[in-house]
Amino acid sequence: MRFRFVAFLIATGLIAASLIAGALQGSVARAQEYPTRPIRIIVATSPGGVSDIFLRALSDPMHQRLGQPLVIENRPGGNMIIAARQCAEAPPDGYTLCVMPGEPLIYNQFQFRSLPYDPDKSFQPVTNFFFITQTLGVGAALNVGSLEELAAYSKAKAGTLSYSAPSSSQIVFMESWKQATGADLVKVPFKGGGDTVTGMLSGSTPVGFLGLGNLLSYVRAGSIVPLLVDSEKRSALVPDVPTMGETGFARDHTRAFFGLLAPAGTPRAIVDRLRRETVRIVNEPAFMNRHFTERGLEPVLNTPEEFRSFLQADRTRAARIVKAAGIAPQ
Repeated sequence: MRFRFVAFLIATGLIAASLIAGALQGSVARAQEYPTRPIRIIVATSPGGVSDIFLRALSDPMHQRLGQPLVIENRPGGNMIIAARQCAEAPPDGYTLCVMPGEPLIYNQFQFRSLPYDPDKSFQPVTNFFFITQTLGVGAALNVGSLEELAAYSKAKAGTLSYSAPSSSQIVFMESWKQATGADLVKVPFKGGGDTVTGMLSGSTPVGFLGLGNLLSYVRAGSIVPLLVDSEKRSALVPDVPTMGETGFARDHTRAFFGLLAPAGTPRAIVDRLRRETVRIVNEPAFMNRHFTERGLEPVLNTPEEFRSFLQADRTRAARIVKAAGIAPQ
């Protein structure tokens, strides 16, 4: 009996090992075959923003490497909940991916009583593309060149100025600055980088806090004036512009980023291939210079595990920021 029991255990173990090996081989085989049709990428912002421009630059070399095109779908709105929900509810087969910033992944859970997705469990992180050097800028027509001048101008034009920002962290900074200085600006909803720049140039929303890449050509043309950057060090692209810390209004702050994610349950072999191909493309010197250095983007390209750990740490920091700002869930 003992011999039969041992033989049974051995046989059971061999069967289990065989099943596991078969599953792994099947996963590897699927990854090797992947993709066999176009890949849909849901972008949480409108066309013309930093992430949209970057992704469209990435799509051509990625098409060449994968043999299938990337179909980009911009799904802005609803505090980026629309895009996050669509991504979370998509089949986890590698044919729907999403590019999202911190708002749906970090801040929304502290601002809304309920969400149609779980910021942690609904997604499989692939890699964080980059941090964005965010810039607080104003339309040149305001004729202001510093935070102090902006505060004075807003008081003189009480009730007439508005600003737009994509991230709760930037909004908290602006509201804290207003409270400290008595500045009079009204926040308007953020639709996307392109829309915000249009508002700054037209004067309808003359103050914007968004990616330096969105503003750089207008800064160089003199139609937008940068007042600060949120990076730890001054940007080589606008070396005369002070950092947030140098203004004296530094607060607990989270950096803006855009990362690549997939629906939870997407096969790891597919996730690894997507990250591997992304890293190879980005590390090409010409691509790095044109699409990172010249746009004020700081490459990250971390592993899925590192990206998940970053998101968890950022949520802890965001909870602290939201609590300090007195923001209550809606």
